[in-house]
Parts: sequence; structure tokens; C-alpha cells
Amino acid sequence: MNHNRDAIEAGYRYCRQMSRRAGSSFHAGFMLLPAEKRRAMWALYAFMRHTDDLADAPPCRRPLNGQAMPDGHSPRDALAEWRAALDIALQLTDQVPLLACPAVPHATDRSALLDKPAVAPGTPLSSFTPPPPSFFPHPSSLLPALADAVCRFGIPPEHLHAVIGGVEMDLDGRRYETFDALRQYCERVASAVGMACIHIWGFRGRAAFEPARAAGVALQLTNILRDLREDAAAGRLYLPLADMQQCGYSFDDLCAGVVNQPFLRLMNMEIDRAKQHYRVAEGLTEHLHPDGRKIFGAMTATYRELLRRIERRPADVLRRRIRVGPAAKLRILVRWSLFPPCKADPS
Repeated sequence: MNHNRDAIEAGYRYCRQMSRRAGSSFHAGFMLLPAEKRRAMWALYAFMRHTDDLADAPPCRRPLNGQAMPDGHSPRDALAEWRAALDIALQLTDQVPLLACPAVPHATDRSALLDKPAVAPGTPLSSFTPPPPSFFPHPSSLLPALADAVCRFGIPPEHLHAVIGGVEMDLDGRRYETFDALRQYCERVASAVGMACIHIWGFRGRAAFEPARAAGVALQLTNILRDLREDAAAGRLYLPLADMQQCGYSFDDLCAGVVNQPFLRLMNMEIDRAKQHYRVAEGLTEHLHPDGRKIFGAMTATYRELLRRIERRPADVLRRRIRVGPAAKLRILVRWSLFPPCKADPS
């Protein structure tokens, strides 16, 4: 039991370091949560970050503990192995009484999501060590912490699998004909994260699900607009092709940094769409526990400020990376820490 606890605590320390090193605006927001929920958010963020990094890394020579990956080991292979490692960690949590996991509403039976047992009952979580680097190119030390968070807060594992599936969509280099097609991608890489988050924050009833999904889409659309230049340089395009055709703006125009009336029409269309999703997302607040309202409010306020800056100077997305500065982020954190919306506690 002590070995299990040691593995979990080491995992949380790793996740905290990963979150801090990434310099994400989310890390400061985690401080609005009580300690146990904050730790779970570290684990979720570390999982998300590493999943994304696997897709962005070169297809070979990916290092682990000073050793290089063999030639020909692709990001798709790495993601498949990461999914398998996640399943093993979750199975170990199911089979070993690591913690007195509380009953959480809307929790999903993890065993139903797994095709077959991969580990023997009674295997301690501390025994989860990665196979040689040629098989598992990932920092496996975060997985005990993630599995612990899944257990504590009843996070349905299908949301974690959805994220991996969404990142795999990026590997295909696919384009999205319509917004409905793009929304499916956004729901995997972002809404699934939101669904995991509300299980950590605490929520009341299934009415929280629709605004949580809308929040994920809104944040991802904001990211897409912010990253237009970087994505185009890498050959990636997320804007719906139907929207681009309707506005008379092409991918070649985007790569060339053309700013004209078709570009401005296209930007206005996508900004309005993001705003619509933020408005739907506002409904989540009333379904969250008080500390969840704080972090959700701070996160969405930061991204809405980013969207406002894009709206004020849309051409800037083709010239530089638009950011919300540290001072503005601090003001948002203080505002949501001290003056969150006054709603009845749903608990």
C-alpha cells in the first residue's frame, strides 16, 4: 500500500512540474481550487500536454531517459502505445484497493470500456514501469496520479480516450468541409477535457454537460484563430472549407498572409461562432460547485479576452501570436477569486 502511495505522490509531483514548466495560463488558475482538486487538474493537464506532444514530436528519435527512439517509430505508434498504457493504469486502479474511492454521480464503469484484462488482479500500481523505450515513449510516472484522479473524482475514461482520438485526427492532416465536421474534432480535443474537468470541480446533474461541451468548442475555436499563422506554416488548416469558400478566401491566401475583405469576413464569421458558444457555456456556472465556478470563470474570461483582442485587430493573427499578458491574467484571477458569481451551492 505504501508503494502504491509513493507511486501516486511521485506522479503528482511530476505532473505539477510539467504544468509549471509549460507556462500555461491554466496553471495559475489551478490555485483557485482546493488542494485535492488542484492535484487532479495537474494530472489531467499533464496527460493532455503529453498526448499533444506525442503528435507534434518528430516521428523518430524521441528521447526517454537519455535513450533515443528507434527509426520509423511514428507519432501514431506512440499514441497507440500511450492509449494502451492508460488502459493498464486504469485497470490497476480498478483491481487494487489503492484508495477508498468515493461514489461519484455520473461516474462510468471503467471495466466496461476495456476489452480484456491486461494485468493480473492484485498487481500493485507501484509495479507499473514502462517497457523498454522502444515500446513506450512516454513519461509513465504521470499515469499513477492520473489513475488516482480518475478514481477519486469518477472521471469517465472515455473522455481521456476521446482526447487521444482527437489528436490522432491531427496526424491525418485532414481538412474540415463544414463547421459540423470541425465541431466533432473540437469536441474530442477540447470538450472532452471540459467534461473531465467538471467531474473534478464538482457539478450538479446532466444539465451541466451541454454548456461544458460548448465551453470546450469555444476555447478551441479561439485557439484555432490565434494559431492561424503557425498552423498554416505547418500545412494545417482547421477553418471550415465551406466558410472559406463562402467568403472567397483560400488557403494559399492564408499562407501568403493576405489581409483583405474576404479575410475580414471570414474572421468575423468565426469570431461570431466562438461568441455563440461562449454564451451557451455561461450556463455551466449555475451547475458547478463554488470552487469550480471560480476556475471556470477565470479560464473562460481569459480566453474571451484573447478573442476580444483578436476581434479588435484580426490581421494581427497573420503577423504575430496574440496573447493575454501577465497583468491582465492576474486581474482576471483576482476578480474571479474574490468576486465569483453568487449562486446557491448545488451540493
